[in-house]
Amino acid sequence: MEKITSFTIDHIKLQPGLYVSRKDRVGTETVTTFDLRMTSPNEEPVMNTAEVHAIEHLAATYLRNDPQWKDRVLYFGPMGCRTGFYLLLVGDLESRTVLELVTDCFRFVRDFRGDIPGASAKDCGNYLDMSLPMATYWADRYVRVLETADESRLVYPE
Repeated sequence: MEKITSFTIDHIKLQPGLYVSRKDRVGTETVTTFDLRMTSPNEEPVMNTAEVHAIEHLAATYLRNDPQWKDRVLYFGPMGCRTGFYLLLVGDLESRTVLELVTDCFRFVRDFRGDIPGASAKDCGNYLDMSLPMATYWADRYVRVLETADESRLVYPE
């Protein structure tokens, strides 16, 4: 079998950033998948499930409520390796086009205080496995990457 696209990226060179992972045609639309890489794969510790889960709830809530982008958000969720997240948006888009959206989203996560949306037994299948303090830590770290992102953090390494 052929390798899937995400396995063809050199994870040894990959650093935290915001990358276009792939673009797919669905009917007449293009869907752009973004790689929101928050840790340096195989170099740094991965995120634990509690903070990944909290980030997922907060970021998905933010994105699906953003007035400009909410109708283009198809999916936000974690990578199995726990080094980041995937964001799927309708449109033929580039990293720079969504940099402000993703930065604002993670500022929201970084600054969030209170009850995590959907963190109840009625709303979530594993609501006890969430860590807001660690979610805000990782979000702050990622915001600092995004605020200074140049092409090396917006285009996959060769």
